[in-house]
Amino acid sequence: MSDTDLALQGRSVTYRGIFVGAVMCAIIAVGIPYGSMVVQGTRLGLSSCTPAAFFLLFVLLLTLQIALGVIRRSWALSRAELVTVFIMMAVATAIPTRGVTGMLLPMITGTFYYDTPENNWGELIHPMLSDWMVVNNVTAVKQFYEGGSGSVPIPWDVWLPPLFRWFTFYAGFWLTLVCTMAILRRPWVDHERLVFPLAQLPLAMISDEDSGGASIVKPFFKNPIMWIGLAIPFLLNSINALSFYYPFITALNPVATVDLFRHSVILSLRVNYLMFGFAYFISSNISFSLWFFYLIHVMQVGAFSVLGIHSPEELGPWTGSGPVGAIMGHQMMGALIVLVVFGLWTARSHLRQVFLKAIGSAPEVDDSKEILSYRSAVLGLVGGVLFMGYWLWRTGIPAHIVPLFILSALIILIGLARIIAEAGLPTITPEMIPAGFVVSGVGVPALGMQGMIATGYTLAWAGDLLVFMTAPLSSVLRLSSETTQGRKRLVAGIGIALTISLVLSIWFLLYLAYRDGALNLHQQYFGTFAQYPSQFAAQKLANPSGPSLIGWLWTAAGGVVMSLLMLARHRFVWWPLHPLGFVASPGWAMDSVWFSVFLAWIIKVVVLKYGGPSLYSKTKPLFLGIVLGQFIVGGMWLVIDSFTGTVGNSVPVY
Repeated sequence: MSDTDLALQGRSVTYRGIFVGAVMCAIIAVGIPYGSMVVQGTRLGLSSCTPAAFFLLFVLLLTLQIALGVIRRSWALSRAELVTVFIMMAVATAIPTRGVTGMLLPMITGTFYYDTPENNWGELIHPMLSDWMVVNNVTAVKQFYEGGSGSVPIPWDVWLPPLFRWFTFYAGFWLTLVCTMAILRRPWVDHERLVFPLAQLPLAMISDEDSGGASIVKPFFKNPIMWIGLAIPFLLNSINALSFYYPFITALNPVATVDLFRHSVILSLRVNYLMFGFAYFISSNISFSLWFFYLIHVMQVGAFSVLGIHSPEELGPWTGSGPVGAIMGHQMMGALIVLVVFGLWTARSHLRQVFLKAIGSAPEVDDSKEILSYRSAVLGLVGGVLFMGYWLWRTGIPAHIVPLFILSALIILIGLARIIAEAGLPTITPEMIPAGFVVSGVGVPALGMQGMIATGYTLAWAGDLLVFMTAPLSSVLRLSSETTQGRKRLVAGIGIALTISLVLSIWFLLYLAYRDGALNLHQQYFGTFAQYPSQFAAQKLANPSGPSLIGWLWTAAGGVVMSLLMLARHRFVWWPLHPLGFVASPGWAMDSVWFSVFLAWIIKVVVLKYGGPSLYSKTKPLFLGIVLGQFIVGGMWLVIDSFTGTVGNSVPVY
């Protein structure tokens, strides 16, 4: 076989890679709930950057990959196979606990378990609730939350019908997202050439470029500078983990806070190693804008609080709360709308080609390099959206409001994915979610009683959004470019990963709940989140607010500012501010990462000024090591805690 044939083989997506990926997804589906609910240690699924995928890729490369290569060099996994495995692990990580399972199971049972004479949910909520999407067997729900004496079998006859209906919804939802991201691959990767900072680490880990061919131990792991970077978070976090075992060891938690504007806002100064490392790979213009606009946001919140500029809207969980929270939520939503619409406008030529190819009017358009043909992507997108709409209508949301739900959800998810692809934020959250936006936009009377209750249950799939599926899918856009043959098999791999992770994680969490009682697993999921849908609906039904004109005006204001920033960036070469800083600034996750972005920006500016591109290139492994070190130390201590039976020893992942 020639060198060319070997190179092509190394870039081909294979069934072996999909099989290995499926095995790793099964480990993720069981391991993440076990770590979060039983060990209650490092939560490797609690971030959109999918920490479990990075940790397991590290383990895979230093165990199975080396073992296969030692036995026979040709047996080692190829570059495309490693890409396939990582992609499958990444999407699988976005499902257990915070992504899907940990939100869905509590929310479809909580309204019955937490029904009391005081909240009166039994008379207010339950008669109008679409019972086909919840578990309404009181005995099964009680055993789920409290466990039983001895071994309690899972009552599958009670659980399977609603779970199956939710599975169909997630199938339509994920189909919509996969097809949307497949259509956007060429504009983001080939035309705009976005950096995709989160993809830089797995690409570096699997690269063979420095070795002149396939190697058993990847060159990345032979670089001493990388190991120096890895050691920094590894040692510091290990000291903190050891202090949990041995109290005489002093934990190192260098965090400072600054109270501003009469204690109305708090500025947090702490180092987030993931953001510190990732921020080194984004442009200085973007990193400067991220921390600069965050400080502007802090001053805006403080000034509004002092001056008494506030919003009376209470828009439910995970949407900005407090005197100015709703204002910030509307502002961010307006900015996200402009970000997504402008992106689609700049890609209009490509989108026109996609549409023409889909209807057979442009046979010359080449879509062979895409993970889906354009025809399949368009049909899948349309079919997924229509099914989501039908499902939401069946739950009780009025048909004329359903499109606003889906549109707002897609804008938020695509906008956040764009921020991750360009700015590399490992964790980014919206200040406005679809439920809050729709309730503010159309009002409770337009939704009606049943529609308001159904709106509460959208929190299960579009509520928290600390973990959301378009985040790993955005990395798929970049990583899929590393393959040349069999690229469309990636879609099959993604589908297998989603199915394995969803089914296994739900089974395992049900097993744990009926064995130990869900209330003994995690209070936030099964105590707090479980009550959110009915609490939200009951609160709004008790105080039915109409559409908020002020809310729409603040949304428009955010859109206008974003439009001006984007216009300035495209019209003036000297303009120093990137619009992504403005749109990301209100998200609460920025509270814990802005200072790390600031530090990385300073270091990068100094390195480029005095050492130029050459020094910057030499320092990249150091920062890749810092990122990897945070993933590795979290995963390592989770494994140690599992073997020692230690509970509650957690290394932060965001």
